Amino acid sequence: MKFKFKHFLKTQGAIAAIFMGIFYCLCMLGIFLPGYTAIPGNIDDLPIAIVNDDKGEYGEKIAGQLKENLPFKEIETDVTNKQALKDLNKNDLALVVHIPKTFSADMQNGETSSSIDFTINEASATVVSSSMTSIVKEINNQLSTQFSQQTAQGVLMNFNLPEEKAAEMAKQIETAYAGNLVTINEVPDGMHNNMLPMFLTMAGYVGAMIGAMQLVSAFRQSRGKASKTRLFMYVQMTAILVAVVSSLVALGIAYLVNEPSGDLFFSTLGQQMLNYMVCFNFTAILVFLVGDGGMVLNIPILLTQTIANGATISRDMMYAPYEWMSYISPMYYSVQAYFANLYGNTSPAPYIWSMVAVGLGAMLINIVIVAFVHKKVPVDNQVAQPETESGKTA
Repeated sequence: MKFKFKHFLKTQGAIAAIFMGIFYCLCMLGIFLPGYTAIPGNIDDLPIAIVNDDKGEYGEKIAGQLKENLPFKEIETDVTNKQALKDLNKNDLALVVHIPKTFSADMQNGETSSSIDFTINEASATVVSSSMTSIVKEINNQLSTQFSQQTAQGVLMNFNLPEEKAAEMAKQIETAYAGNLVTINEVPDGMHNNMLPMFLTMAGYVGAMIGAMQLVSAFRQSRGKASKTRLFMYVQMTAILVAVVSSLVALGIAYLVNEPSGDLFFSTLGQQMLNYMVCFNFTAILVFLVGDGGMVLNIPILLTQTIANGATISRDMMYAPYEWMSYISPMYYSVQAYFANLYGNTSPAPYIWSMVAVGLGAMLINIVIVAFVHKKVPVDNQVAQPETESGKTA
């Protein structure tokens, strides 16, 4: 019988290709599109702080108006400026508004020696830093309008000043206001710099995911040639070798394109190697458990983490499934550690230790799977011996 197209469509490869084409579309669009609807809808979930050190009328009035009108659900007001900036540096806050203690006095005197500081952290999720910059510009525009001559004159007349004197001082106040946009942990210009933490992490994760499929396959094919324990150790040793080589390549490209500080080479190299090993054991769980089909199951987990890793949107903005994933995701901790190491002045240690915890947990699960799910196979201890001159084995 002639082999027709319909027969070809029934082959395992054709069926797998059709399945993967549909499955990948469902996963990618079904995960990405809902996840990114958080932008800009969930901007109001970001926490900010308003620190008013001014005891005068202007500071209190502005602080009250900002708290009432800014589109944020969580606004801290009972925190010192020092603590707020510390929290901002750790990305626990998205914006710090600081009204200095001399603000009212300076405004009344028409001086510009003090201004309201709006501080943002550039070493954070891309959407957060860009959104905060836009919001600060809008705030400054509104405050400039608020401090118009008529508004300021009305305020000053409440101090029982003559109308002419009030008008004169109002004009000074109108030109005295200045909002100061302050950035900490500045990221060099270029989208490639903003996305470097995510790209380094993704390179390690995807390579580790493919490596997990290949090495677990080698583990299965080698059953009977050595014990499960020995083969598992060989898998881990090979993964370490790949981690070293691939991390050197990744850092080499990063230094050619992004040119980060040479002082960071060994710390970033160590993190990239750790990133590979953690991601390897994390993705190997499903492959050890169900075989090559685990690679299919790893795809939606990978796609979910591209949103849950915190490079584009912060954890505060994520919908619940993505937020839950961020707590067990090696990608989230890797991205945050890279932000801290490459651009921040805070320690990446908490994120590094979180990665270690995820990696150890994943390795322990893999050990349990190999020990109790994989059946024992008799080990063939016979080793081929070289032949003697008589043709018999030695």
